[in-house]
Amino acid sequence: MATLVQEQCFHCGDICISKPLQKDERSFCCAGCLNVYSILSVGSLKNYYKLNPHPGATQNKDNNNFAFLNVAEIAAKLINYQDKDKTIITFYIPSIHCSSCIWLLENLHTLNHGVFESRVDFLKKQVYIQFNQQHTTLQEVAQLLASIGYEPLISLQDVVNDSTQKKDNLMPKIAVAGFCFGNVMLFSFPAYFGISVGDAHYGRFFSLLGLLFCIPAAAYAGIDYFKRAFYSLKQGVLNIDFPLALGIAVLFLRTLSDYVFDLGEGFADSLTGLVFFLLIGKFVQQKTYHHLSFERDYRSFFPVAVDVIAEDGKISPIALEHIKEGDRIVVKNQEIIPADAMLLNGNALIDFSFVTGEAKPVAKVLGEIIYAGGRQTAGALELEVIKPVSQSYLTGLWNNESFQKANPNKTKTFVNKVSHYFSVVLLTLATLTFLFWLPFSWQTGLNAFTAILIVACPCALALSTPFTMSAALSIFDKNKFYLKNTDVVEHLAAIDTIVFDKTGTVTLAQDNSVEFIGQMDLQQQLMVFSVCKNSSHPLSRQICEFIKVSNPLAVTDFKEIAGEGITGFCNGIEVKIGKANYVTGKDVKVGNFPQVHIQINNQYLGYYKVNQKLRPQLGSLMENLGKQYSTYLISGDGNQDGILLKNYFKNESHLLFKQSPQNKLDFIAKQQSQNAKVLMIGDGLNDAGALQQSDAGIAVTDNINNFTPGSDAILDGNTFHLLPNFLNFAKGAVKIIHLSFCISVCYNILGISFAIQGKLSPLIAAILMPLSTVTIIIFTSIGTHYQAKKHHLKS
Repeated sequence: MATLVQEQCFHCGDICISKPLQKDERSFCCAGCLNVYSILSVGSLKNYYKLNPHPGATQNKDNNNFAFLNVAEIAAKLINYQDKDKTIITFYIPSIHCSSCIWLLENLHTLNHGVFESRVDFLKKQVYIQFNQQHTTLQEVAQLLASIGYEPLISLQDVVNDSTQKKDNLMPKIAVAGFCFGNVMLFSFPAYFGISVGDAHYGRFFSLLGLLFCIPAAAYAGIDYFKRAFYSLKQGVLNIDFPLALGIAVLFLRTLSDYVFDLGEGFADSLTGLVFFLLIGKFVQQKTYHHLSFERDYRSFFPVAVDVIAEDGKISPIALEHIKEGDRIVVKNQEIIPADAMLLNGNALIDFSFVTGEAKPVAKVLGEIIYAGGRQTAGALELEVIKPVSQSYLTGLWNNESFQKANPNKTKTFVNKVSHYFSVVLLTLATLTFLFWLPFSWQTGLNAFTAILIVACPCALALSTPFTMSAALSIFDKNKFYLKNTDVVEHLAAIDTIVFDKTGTVTLAQDNSVEFIGQMDLQQQLMVFSVCKNSSHPLSRQICEFIKVSNPLAVTDFKEIAGEGITGFCNGIEVKIGKANYVTGKDVKVGNFPQVHIQINNQYLGYYKVNQKLRPQLGSLMENLGKQYSTYLISGDGNQDGILLKNYFKNESHLLFKQSPQNKLDFIAKQQSQNAKVLMIGDGLNDAGALQQSDAGIAVTDNINNFTPGSDAILDGNTFHLLPNFLNFAKGAVKIIHLSFCISVCYNILGISFAIQGKLSPLIAAILMPLSTVTIIIFTSIGTHYQAKKHHLKS
């Protein structure tokens, strides 16, 4: 028996398990990689391989023909711009990863002369392509990308986009506020240092300029604070925007009255500076990670179009939203079932892990109903739709009111709580001061009233949270923990109970859940793969995924005995795979986990151990969390891993199996009814309701570009073991906000002490307000990075 020599594919770098293909004295693992090399060679783009060794992605997979892009209705929704000579399209390419990718994708015009220009946005993993639709089509452009290893990811959410983002006008407002602030500060220096009697008329002129600059700063740049304050008042709530809007209004009115009645220089510098710094804080707060999507729904992973079989037998793609009851559709291997349908033809082996949490694919028989959301894993199927997409089980699961309703606890942050009392205390203090001075001097009382509202404007309080939290988000991001917004940090800090999903969360659901115990050479692996490929059994499919061979051998006399094993002949050599008794004639049990034994040519080689592999360092992680939190595991999967997992949780009763999505949601609601603050950690669509119900929801994924349910945060599986560090860091960040608030209060007490006495001058206000702001920014920056270092996170 010949043993294959281990060679590396020149294109993608994968090991060539089967006999490698050769060209130009180079080896390729499959025809796809060889084809890409040939295309680049013909297009004189071989420099692609000089930029990085093995820069390509493996082509050992089924190609998408993108026929649906020929449907005019679908294409029109994807195209950014089109005229008679030019079409512009943006594709999302998950496989972009290095400089070679950028170089190749920006040279598409060399491979297809219908392409005018292509430009890559590396951070967003997008390519913008301009092409002439008279010389090439949208489908051909997509196929070209796929043929060179950069298949575009097109989801239904790209086509149906109900949540169109509003145009972001924050940057123009920052520009206007910054322009006004800079000029007002320049014109205010004479007032700070005094103007001679002979030049006094210049002081009034500078005050007028400052007042004019206040108008766009307040009426344009700061208008959103007035809108939000008005809205909050309508709702009977006093949030942080109310004292901010009040402070801006009082600053403007005081500046206007000071100029009109010639009472002083006014507070133009304080007003424009306040608006500018508030907008900077808002910008930092809104700076999130555009390459992640937290508001995805079922459309994110459904196909854009479905192949429908017409009455004459012709197959053509139809836009998904037009699928109706009674349509006969074709679902190919690894495609999502888009609507509840009845199986008419084909070998159905459906992976429902996103819907039910069950890791093992489920076999379906002819005439059985297959619910939407499952992924077919055993070839093409012919189905008859029994419910349109909008009424399917998956859509109903996602749109269930329980799964969609917002948790009111998720809106309660420290600033929202404090701002209510802050506003009441501020107005009360200002009013009492005015009433105190009224019998003596109404003018002094009015000055003191307005001065308190000005100096006590909670700019430092308003800025401490966004700057602290944005610095925290940056640190989380560097450690592959991506938060939806800054409020999530506070929710994480308040957690006392953690609920874990199993499959894909505490366990790894991919090919690393299979390992071979024994010895087998490459040729024997090829034989095992070839025989298993003929079986639809879940364990056979997992073994095939584990071995990953591109060119299987021909198998003869294949035989499968349900529940026992399979037999086949490769090049006349018998291969037996299955239970130990079936393979060897002896009943051998080596552990409490699924086993697949291998015998080739009457020689026993060992067995595959197939189980749910736990994430690395899970033991130390659960030990650390167990000291501070109550931990539970709740899974839709069976309890075959219960014996193993019970060692990681405080109480065996905290392990709950065979739970439906509604069961998960109800369990969390029950914990919350007992005043628990619950963190839910899951990965599948079946966790969507639980993630929404929880006080904080984290979706764990080993590929952040894959579908992830709506959640508060996304955690990369590689940093799952850092969860205790993340939670402790969140607590540290909240402490920094509390200390920042104390600093802000100290500045307010100092300023109010002057204001109550009627001694607050514009110079003092101009010094105190920016000084407090700068102090807060410096303190939060240093404090946040100190906390990151303390909890062993990259900063």
